[in-house]
Amino acid sequence: MISNTSNNSTAIVLMHCPDQKGIVARVTKFLSDNNGNIIYLEQHVDNQAKEFFMRIEWDLEHFSIPQEKIADYFNTLIASHYGMTWNIYFSNQVPRMALFVSKMSHCLFDMLARYQAGEWNVHIPFIISNHPDMEPVAKQFGIEFHLFPVDAKNKQDVEAQEIKLLKDNNINFVVLARYMQVLSENFIEQFPNKIINIHHSFLPAFPGAKPYHSAYERGVKIIGATSHYVTTDLDAGPIIAQDVAHISHTDTIKNLIRIGQDLEKIVLSRAVYAHLQRKILVYKNRTIIFN
Repeated sequence: MISNTSNNSTAIVLMHCPDQKGIVARVTKFLSDNNGNIIYLEQHVDNQAKEFFMRIEWDLEHFSIPQEKIADYFNTLIASHYGMTWNIYFSNQVPRMALFVSKMSHCLFDMLARYQAGEWNVHIPFIISNHPDMEPVAKQFGIEFHLFPVDAKNKQDVEAQEIKLLKDNNINFVVLARYMQVLSENFIEQFPNKIINIHHSFLPAFPGAKPYHSAYERGVKIIGATSHYVTTDLDAGPIIAQDVAHISHTDTIKNLIRIGQDLEKIVLSRAVYAHLQRKILVYKNRTIIFN
């Protein structure tokens, strides 16, 4: 891995293709020939799948190709030759993130605090909820709040309104900050690998509304949290981040909930940060998380 820091605008390419000789040399030569200064390069080869993965970032200050034409050049000269699946991102284009929440506030507060502190290069135009409980939190942080009560009868119509709101506002990705609704296949298919969820790691052993109570009754010794991209296969999307905490027989249900919620907000924020840094490459139902 090559890594450095720069205050200038940069371009990032995430790519994967069948493994073959010369890929790194070809990409780095393309950048060097156009006066690009590489500030990050990491690669990985999945020897079982025979697939090559790479994330490369370079400084645009003296790059000879205009930013709006880089994608066309890269596709013509590099990607098409190797049959790459790839995406390009620019640090001067700030992503737009929408938050979905229900009644629990721990993940929402954690992300909004990080947002307000300037930890993340992101813009949050609004928060969407199926309950009014978090509207005062949105107002506290100066963010628009949209209430969409959902039930079995109006779910399709409500999701259509939400999708329109997201697309009209050019939302790049969605974070479910303990949003207690199952999104429809239609909704998920509108934002592939662009919806990040968090849940406790008891599934499927401890499903339902009170997983910590069930875990307590079973005398578990480890609790955890998992953040993943949402797919149409419920809670089985590509995993982005996980963490666990050890507990004992002395921990009460209240302790389990406190520890579990701490894990949830930390793991979710780690996942969001990795997404914002363009460190995640999804391949089939797995993720490659670059350092």
